[in-house]
Amino acid sequence: MSVCVLSCVLFEFLFQKLCRRDVTVGDFSAVVTGMLLAFNLPVSIPLWQAMFGSLVAIVAVKQLFGGIGRNFANPALTARIVMIVSFASSMTNFATNADATSSATPLVQMGTDAMPSLLTLFLGNHGGCLGETCALALIIGFVYLLVRKVITWHTTVVFVGTVALFTLCLGQNPLEHVLSGGLLLGAIFMATDYSTTPSTKWGKVIFGFGCGLITVLIRVFGGYPEGVSFAILLMNILTPYISIWTRRKIFGGVKK
Repeated sequence: MSVCVLSCVLFEFLFQKLCRRDVTVGDFSAVVTGMLLAFNLPVSIPLWQAMFGSLVAIVAVKQLFGGIGRNFANPALTARIVMIVSFASSMTNFATNADATSSATPLVQMGTDAMPSLLTLFLGNHGGCLGETCALALIIGFVYLLVRKVITWHTTVVFVGTVALFTLCLGQNPLEHVLSGGLLLGAIFMATDYSTTPSTKWGKVIFGFGCGLITVLIRVFGGYPEGVSFAILLMNILTPYISIWTRRKIFGGVKK
């Protein structure tokens, strides 16, 4: 987490200095990006790869598109996808204890006798990325953000509910899907990003439904066990159109 946060802040500072832009590291958006990126990485990943992910998130995804509020995709999420493609081995090496013993994630074990219990999934005593294993901690974070009115419930609830509903219809255990992988992490902390998701209530509902549907399609029918990152990224691309479709109509104005 320290490496990701410091790298993101440093890369943003250096890029803005080189481009003679106003330095905005004081808004702490780079710190948030670094934390979210760290939460999407295995604890055993080489630190230089974490720095590379920070470079992709800040420079390629955020600053090259104009900085905060102008990027079309979530920087941490996009960096994770780039790292999955670039460092497939280290990005799928999940340690489950202090001895760095590797283990398959629940999404890989789903449907087998090795699948952890729901209590284990809820408390996070299983393999996975740093910030996706403990459902209890993620739900506490969700409640905190709701109470502080940092986010609204629409995207998160619809996202998770869609995954639960469609997996139930497909004859799978919906609770296992909800508590496994990066669903809660993505639905709570990345699908609610201001600049890359719709701002209208119905837009958030549509966005959450689309994310949930794509996640289920990839998890159940795709060749990759996790679909949350790809689902959110694809829906990020559709965000401008969803915002246009769901914006309020102004009555009494001149029709153009």
